[in-house]
Amino acid sequence: MRSGHIGQWAAVAGALLLTGACTQATGLAGVSASSPSTAAATGTPSVTATIPGPIPSAEHQAAEEPPEGGDPVKVPPPKLSKYKYTFPVKGCKTTYQRQLLVLPKTTIWAGQGCSFVAPIGGVVDEVNIQNRWSPATDAGADREGRFVTIVGDDGVRYLGGHLDSVAEGVRPGVRVKAGQLLGRVGRSGNARDTATNLYFAISWKTGPAFWWVRRGMVKPWSYLDAWQTGNRTYSPREETLALRGRLGETPRCAVQCSSKKTPQAGKTPKPRKTRDNDDDVITVNPSTTPFGQQ
Repeated sequence: MRSGHIGQWAAVAGALLLTGACTQATGLAGVSASSPSTAAATGTPSVTATIPGPIPSAEHQAAEEPPEGGDPVKVPPPKLSKYKYTFPVKGCKTTYQRQLLVLPKTTIWAGQGCSFVAPIGGVVDEVNIQNRWSPATDAGADREGRFVTIVGDDGVRYLGGHLDSVAEGVRPGVRVKAGQLLGRVGRSGNARDTATNLYFAISWKTGPAFWWVRRGMVKPWSYLDAWQTGNRTYSPREETLALRGRLGETPRCAVQCSSKKTPQAGKTPKPRKTRDNDDDVITVNPSTTPFGQQ
């Protein structure tokens, strides 16, 4: 009896073992027969965790941290010429035109009595301390009213017109330094019905008969921009030399040349009234040094 039970159990165990072997070999459709927990590992396992490096010392951390920023280092602008210039109005708020309207000059708007100073060291060329302009004639030579011109050390002539007054001691032949007072801003000449301003022009030296050259030949605003806020060594010398080379020293008048009235032929014009002061006239520096040889 006991041996019979043992035989039955042996038969059942054999059947179970046979069924398990078949199941592992074939498995169910779409289902892996191998257990993921018992899958054999092949090859070298890859490391997916980040392994922290060594902790740097306090000295190493301090060395890697950038230093705190200091004040910016001011780099001087490049030197463009051997000359040094000064904006021609000193100690006052100014605005000025940056476009060609009628003549290649500019109007620097500034308050009454503001200082007109020499834009460069040089020699006083022409001085007019009498306001000769009349709206009845609008003579071109008188339109700037009271004015001072200097021939700078760069050989260029600079004009400041519409002055209220000319500084004491400023006369032809006197040497002046850059920034030296030449006169006070006003509205003499044909500026009498406008706000006070300085008529500023750049040209080259000529005789007084060629007043239209004195009124402006070179556009000045790029130089004024540089002298006021940028490079004070930016010089109009090369442009002025080149323009005079193309046009000649005494080109013909092309803009605002005629007066409203001119004396009739054969008649002697009446003398103008002047004050008793002998200095109350236009005076001209007799120097005839050719431009470009200064």
